[in-house]
Amino acid sequence: MNSTYRRRRNTALGIILVGCLLFLIYSNFTASPNDPEPEAAPVETIELEDDDAEFSYMGEEVNEQPLAIHELGKLAVREWAAHAGYSRKQFLSSGNWNRWGNGCNVREKILSRDLDEIIYGDNGCTVMSGILLDPYTGNTIHFTRGVSTSSAVQIDHVVALSNAWATGAQNLDPAARNALANDDLNLLAVDGPANQQKSDSDASQWLPQNKGFRCIYVARQIAVKVKYTLWVTAAERDAMQGVLNSCPDQTMPTQ
Repeated sequence: MNSTYRRRRNTALGIILVGCLLFLIYSNFTASPNDPEPEAAPVETIELEDDDAEFSYMGEEVNEQPLAIHELGKLAVREWAAHAGYSRKQFLSSGNWNRWGNGCNVREKILSRDLDEIIYGDNGCTVMSGILLDPYTGNTIHFTRGVSTSSAVQIDHVVALSNAWATGAQNLDPAARNALANDDLNLLAVDGPANQQKSDSDASQWLPQNKGFRCIYVARQIAVKVKYTLWVTAAERDAMQGVLNSCPDQTMPTQ
């Protein structure tokens, strides 16, 4: 009797141990229904700003400049005002460029911007020589400062001062006229003879020989007239429109 009882007891204990082992294994692979749900990762909210002027591309901020053909349509169209009272000194009181840099003037500043392979004088801002790819003719000019050579490269007022005077600048105060005459936006280093040929002509009377530059040239004139609230004549407007019809995506320059 005792031997049989022991066998039964051992068998029962074995069954209980096996059951406990199976329960522990099952518990490791099965989540309890009372376990809390894992928290979801927070979602970052990005607010987008409605900005037509700027957008980001590949991490770089890009400015969209207005189209010249659209800005042209904003300019008033009038007849030329009388030239009475005009002189260069209405824009440049001393008749010369404003001073800039280390004792130099705006002419040196524009030469520095537009020429390549520049050699400067001892003061670090007087341009002694350089190379200009002339926008008006497309020619390459090797500039050397000198009494008989400096005039090969001249600084042109893209909107001539006489033209500006007759299209609204006479209504500006002296400080604004001085700013117009010394504004980088209205200045280009160009071929001397081409500048002399242009004189005070508007776009209806003269355009650069270099046809590839005409869109940029007209856009720059429009930019100056917009900035200083000048107007255009009907003939000038039509000439500008004719140029920009071939390049409707031409944007406005900023400097």
